[in-house]
This record gives sequence, C-alpha cells and structure tokens, in this order.
Amino acid sequence: MSHILLIIGGGIAAYKSLELIRQLSKAGHKVTPVMTESAGQFVTPLSVSALAGKKVHEALFDLTSEAEMGHIRLSRVADLVVVAPATADMMAKMAQGRASDLASTLLLATDTPVLIAPAMNVRMWDHPATRRNLATLKADGIAVVGPDEGEMACGEYGPGRMSEPAAILAAIEAALLPADRPLSGRHVLVTSGPTHEPIDPVRYIANRSSGAQGAAIATALLRLGARVTFVTGPASAPPPEGAEIVAVETAAEMLAAVKAALPADAAIFAAAVADWRVTQASGRKIKKQAGALPGLSLAENPDILARVAGMAVGRPDLVVGFAAETDDVVAHATAKRARKGCDWIVANDVSPGTGIMGGTENAVTLITEEGAEDWPRMAKRAVAERLAKRVAEALAAGGRTASGGRV
Repeated sequence: MSHILLIIGGGIAAYKSLELIRQLSKAGHKVTPVMTESAGQFVTPLSVSALAGKKVHEALFDLTSEAEMGHIRLSRVADLVVVAPATADMMAKMAQGRASDLASTLLLATDTPVLIAPAMNVRMWDHPATRRNLATLKADGIAVVGPDEGEMACGEYGPGRMSEPAAILAAIEAALLPADRPLSGRHVLVTSGPTHEPIDPVRYIANRSSGAQGAAIATALLRLGARVTFVTGPASAPPPEGAEIVAVETAAEMLAAVKAALPADAAIFAAAVADWRVTQASGRKIKKQAGALPGLSLAENPDILARVAGMAVGRPDLVVGFAAETDDVVAHATAKRARKGCDWIVANDVSPGTGIMGGTENAVTLITEEGAEDWPRMAKRAVAERLAKRVAEALAAGGRTASGGRV
C-alpha cells in the first residue's frame, strides 16, 4: 500500500479529485487530502474526507494539526505528492518557491516525488508565464500528467482540461514504480480466475473466484519489471494492464495455454481450477423433467500445478501453488505442497464468514520447505506486493533466467 498526499487546488476540475480519491482507495492506496482555500469553493471538505477516510488538512496554522502532525512531517511521510488540479496559480507558486499557504508550504518543504495534473483555461495554459513555470517545474524533477484537450467550463476549446482520474491513477502508478526493478529480464507465468466446465450450452461447473488476487499478483510482478503471461479463466476482476493476456474457459484450455507460455523463470498458479468436468457435455440445453434428475458422469481435470512442478525438462525455477481451504488450512496446504511437488503454497481460509473468496482482502499462510509463515490479513494488493517481492528474492538467489543463462 502506497501513501499519497493529494493536494486539491481551486478550480472547477476539483470535482474530479473526488473520483480520483475513490479510484486510489480502490487500488489500495492510502490518501491524505490537503485542500487550498479556493478548492473549498468547488468541493466540500466533508465530501473529500468521507471518500479518503481521513481528515482534510486546510490551514497552515491549525494548532490541532500542528500538534498531531506538523506540516513539515506531513510533507514527507507520503510516497508521492499529487497536485490535482494544479492551477496556474499553484504552478506559479511552485516554480517561484513561494510558501504562502499550507499547500505551497508542503510542496516547498517536501523531499518526496511530486506529480501534478494541470487544469486551467486554454489561454492561461498557453501564456508564456505558464510555459516558463512548466519548464522550471520539469527541470526541478516534477512529473506532469496532461492536460487534455477539450471544451472548457468557460466555453472555450483547447488544451487545459485536467486529465481524467483513470489517467492520473495510471501516472501515479508509474511514478511509484521502484527505481530498482529486480525482475527485469524475467518471465513469470500467472494463472488466475475460475475455470468453467460446461454441462450444456447454458450450465457449467465452476469455483467461486473473482480473479482479483491473481490480477493483483500479476500487477505487482509487472511493477518489479517482470514480463508476465497472464492465463485467466472467466474472471470478474479486470486483467492487469501490461501483461500478455491469454483468456481461456476450461481446465484443458488453461493447461494448453500454460504449456504454450513456457519456459518461464517462475510460475504462480493462483487460478481456482475446477477439479472435475462432465465427460460428455450436452450440445443442447438439458431440459428439466419432473421427477427425473439428469445423470452427469464426471471426470477429473488435469492437475496443472502438479504437471508443471513435475517437469523433468523446462521446469520453472520457482513453482507456486495456491490452496483455498475451509478447515485445517496449514495441514491441508502442507500436504498439498508435498503431493504436488511445488516449491511454495499460498494457503488461505475461504470458509464462510471470512469474506476472502470474492472479497478485497486476504489472509494467507506461505508454506515452504522451511515451514509455515503466517501473514496478517491485508488488502489483496498488499498480499500481491509481498509475494512478488519474495519471488524476486528467490529468483535472485537462484540466479538463472528461463533460458538457463546467468543474469
């Protein structure tokens, strides 16, 4: 989880900051909001505070805030400072090094990376003074996203519209990428989501999986520089941007896609693959008949994890499986690791009441040859980041690429 200090400037585009906060929170980021005095003319502190789940900082000389968190500390505890919207006045203050209010003081006092999303009238954006200020800010290392071109609230048309929240979020994610990307040059295979095993054209056997944890893992691996092949069943969670997406439906299709994606340095099998399939799926809808139940003959699906873990040639250096259990989680997962022949098992308790399956959080136990390591309950994004870091450390210890060469 990253900590974002969001400074909201005074402009009509301030309304977009509310959606930006929502998207940041949904992505697992912690947001501390700061509003300029003029920002309060466009959005209310109550709305901002409700979405961020934190107090809004507004006044430079707020005795309560100074006692709890001085403005100097506030400027430095974040991973990234974001100014959205960044008005012409705010950009001028930043370029000139002025500290006339809380927002500008924080920006002058911070040693944290800063990203701005400019928003202003097209004439103001094109003015030589703004162009000079922009050049100064870029020379100072300030990152910039936008502005977009379009119709202004004043009725004019041209560049100056603040970028949409999704674009700003993407710029924030890029700005948060670590300078050291330990998985650069590595290929990691990730499976995710459920599989659907057809009974007839309208019915299927499946597991309850949103694919959210698998997508989060792929995203975390991408952030560390890996090339990711993402083999996904019909998941409700969106696939990770930047990965090679291979969409499948059945376990047999997933196995074929996994084989086609190899070789890989590591393979993480987060998919909830259905254990069984119907031996003869009907090509037509099976009609319901009073007093009669259809006879379904089931066959066991291929064990994708065990097949890859047991490969004599071309086996990934690290093979990680998942175990969703409802009781005796550690015991069952430990036995599964031995039975499958994989290196690690990520086990979690998906019993009713935990809210894990399909939820936004996870509580896992990492099973390795050294034993069981309990992780605290956290957002699935945080679980993914922790696992990706461990994968990078393990591959670094092995020191080989998928092709067998030294890195």
